[in-house]
Amino acid sequence: MRKLLRQHIVNAGLLDDERLDECFHLEEETGQTLDRILVHKGYLTEKDALVAIGSVYGMPFRETLEGVTVPADFVNRVPVHFSRNFNLVAVGEANGTVQVATCNPFDTYPMDDLATILGAEVEPILAPRAEITSLINRAYKRKQDTVDEALTGMEEGEISGLSGEIEVTEDILDVANKAPIIKLLNMIMFQGLRMRASDIHLQPYDDRLQVRYRIDGILYDMDSIPKKVQDAVISRVKVMGKMDIAERRLPQDGRSTIRLGDSEVDVRISTVPTSGGERVVMRLLDLSARLYELEEIGLTDRNLELLNHYIHFTHGVIFVTGPTGSGKTTTLYGSLNRINSAEKNVITIEDPIEYHLDAISQIQVSEKKGLTFASGLRALVRQDPDIMMVGEVRDDETARIATQSALTGHLVFSTLHTNDAPSAVARMLHFGVEPYLLASSLLVVIAQRLVRLICPECREEFVPEATNIKELSLIGVTPDMLAGGKLARGVGCANCFQTGYTDRTGIYEILPIDDEVKLQIMEQTSSTEIKRAAVKRGTLVTLRQDGAEKVRKGITTVDEVVRVTQLDVF
Repeated sequence: MRKLLRQHIVNAGLLDDERLDECFHLEEETGQTLDRILVHKGYLTEKDALVAIGSVYGMPFRETLEGVTVPADFVNRVPVHFSRNFNLVAVGEANGTVQVATCNPFDTYPMDDLATILGAEVEPILAPRAEITSLINRAYKRKQDTVDEALTGMEEGEISGLSGEIEVTEDILDVANKAPIIKLLNMIMFQGLRMRASDIHLQPYDDRLQVRYRIDGILYDMDSIPKKVQDAVISRVKVMGKMDIAERRLPQDGRSTIRLGDSEVDVRISTVPTSGGERVVMRLLDLSARLYELEEIGLTDRNLELLNHYIHFTHGVIFVTGPTGSGKTTTLYGSLNRINSAEKNVITIEDPIEYHLDAISQIQVSEKKGLTFASGLRALVRQDPDIMMVGEVRDDETARIATQSALTGHLVFSTLHTNDAPSAVARMLHFGVEPYLLASSLLVVIAQRLVRLICPECREEFVPEATNIKELSLIGVTPDMLAGGKLARGVGCANCFQTGYTDRTGIYEILPIDDEVKLQIMEQTSSTEIKRAAVKRGTLVTLRQDGAEKVRKGITTVDEVVRVTQLDVF
């Protein structure tokens, strides 16, 4: 069978003979199974390895286990630590034979033990490890709490004795034979990634350490960790981030890279001392996340046409504004990706680098080494760039250099923290940029927010009642403006974790710097007046108005638009 497997892999063009020989030799030398060696060496993805093995050995492969219900008999008879350690879970039963998902097809002894535990024959089904782990989590959720299970059998001595080195990129799905605290933290991070969390908070209280996930911009309380292991958990996080575990009185920053199956996730870690102990926030950046095209981020046809027009200018400044986590970087990357070509020299300076773009030089800010946005931007100008992207304008020097760069023939993209598009003008003037320079260099300002999308699985339409009509009036919508006279909402389901929302999209306010706005900048007119005049001329659609359009189309809800936008006052 090994010869057949070898022949299959070579014929499929997955690997050459030389590398296969190396893997077979390692299998004999180390005792590791062939599938693990192929994946660990990076020669095959987990999916390719499992599909190849399944084809030769006659084992069916399932790419996803979503919607699978684990038989109750399996959950009741098989200990959760056995299921987790060996990545085995039942996915069905037929004619007295239990179908068991595995990601380690050559590890046969656990399958024999499982057959003994269940008192039935078992048939292996191949599936990715992440899918198996996720199904185990769902199956055992009601039977035993995640935190209790991870800490089961842990001695008091183990709590204080936590330290040790962490691998450069540790796979958080690998929980077998790990210390309880490490296992607990890995499970918390895996759960966060599975639920699409952007941040994981560990918040200390008098009696517990609370785990909180930020999902689609909203914080949710999840597991509670016993107070007695708080210091051990936080020490483990610090070890991951290569931080000083002895320093508990000062804020610290660190970073780590973890693996989730085949994908890598960058973890930015921040700790601050509080009255209840150290508080930890871990920002999760999926390095394998795909880049969004401009057509996919929620721009209306009018706004997409406007943005497409301005990003093809040869020089000038384009600002994207909004609070932290409003999708500014995604819009910038989408714009850069649209205009990037072999004829142009595109350089960025960012903190952090969230997406990796081909053929674009990306510089990471390092305050400790003296590489700030201002110093980096000065160096960028000497690199003969056509297009520059500065992560954020946060001081006078960066604002001045960005403006001067635009006047000397460069197209500059950057972000600002302002509430709306016209406020970007006041912000730049506050940084000391001369009005005539700003009027000459600024092309367009894009303000944006993110609103949650109604879950497609539990979406329902309904006729608005008196309360709904009153809410609609807040965003300037009347019932006769609704598509079919109905509103949409999500009632909550397993797909959206009972929230009624899944994923997010952007709402936008795009202010073109036309001749009228240039004159207002020269006269240092207030932001409110600039906004009022632009809306009156029809050149500006406000954030709330753009959100109202998405409510009318049944994309999001009134509550979401009201939550992220301010009342339009002209």
